[in-house]
Amino acid sequence: MSPEPKPRPLPQRLLWFAVLWLGGVGTVALISFGLRLWIAPK
Repeated sequence: MSPEPKPRPLPQRLLWFAVLWLGGVGTVALISFGLRLWIAPK
């Protein structure tokens, strides 16, 4: 059996979490802004 891989350091995991979370929030914000421009009366 191969040894278990060592978990990554906490700061690196938190940084990945923050990057993915901000990417998700930013994507939703862009989509909602685009829909607002498309649907809103001019």
